[in-house]
Amino acid sequence: MNFSILANNTVLILGLLFSLWVLSVKIKNVSIIDLFWGMGFVILGWVGFLYLGHLSVRGIIVLGAVTLWGCRLSVYLALRNAGKPEDFRYRAMRVNMGTHFTIVSLFSVFWLQGVILLIVSLPLQLALGSTQDLNAIDLVGLLIFLTGFIFESVGDFQLSRFKSNVANKGKVFDRGLWRYSRHPNYFGDFLVWWGFYLLALGAGYEWTLISPLLMSFLLLKVSGVALLEKSLQKKTEGYNSYSQRTSAFFPMPPHH
Repeated sequence: MNFSILANNTVLILGLLFSLWVLSVKIKNVSIIDLFWGMGFVILGWVGFLYLGHLSVRGIIVLGAVTLWGCRLSVYLALRNAGKPEDFRYRAMRVNMGTHFTIVSLFSVFWLQGVILLIVSLPLQLALGSTQDLNAIDLVGLLIFLTGFIFESVGDFQLSRFKSNVANKGKVFDRGLWRYSRHPNYFGDFLVWWGFYLLALGAGYEWTLISPLLMSFLLLKVSGVALLEKSLQKKTEGYNSYSQRTSAFFPMPPHH
């Protein structure tokens, strides 16, 4: 792939996020940024395809995989967030920053996520245009991606079905995949990005290792497990007991 497309993609994503920020100001809801995360990668994939005009087998696999993953995630979040107020994280920022929140949110929420998205998507953007033949690394990468996609999708489905019963409000869900990991959906997302990296590695882009490393850090230490654990410990009945018997991230048999 011509590296000029990386510059074009940067302008595209930051421009789209600026438009989304304008909309968020009008509706007074920053949470719409969450719906863009998955679709942002899909947009980059299809823009890359239009730019190239044709794709190799690896490129087709990458485009199909990112479209499957991104569309599922965005649809799931749209259904989950429909009719709900702004996420508590953004509400807290809005209260703390007061009148400054509007302009600050452009940089600290929208464009920050855009920069992260562009870094994380490097394996996708580069593997998409590769003309090299598939090899064993690609096959391992595809297998890891599919495993991660199943974990993420099934985990989200099981949890949403549990939460749909109002009798379960405030209770721990410890069945299905959630019996073996407190965050099987995040573990699935972790695998997805290591799978994408291997598809880029198979094309010779080993330096895109920054992508899965950054996602792993975010999932484990920043916006994923670490942030959610604090909230769940406070508001979920029996969570301390659940956390003592269940692995935080990597699926393992529960402790008794």
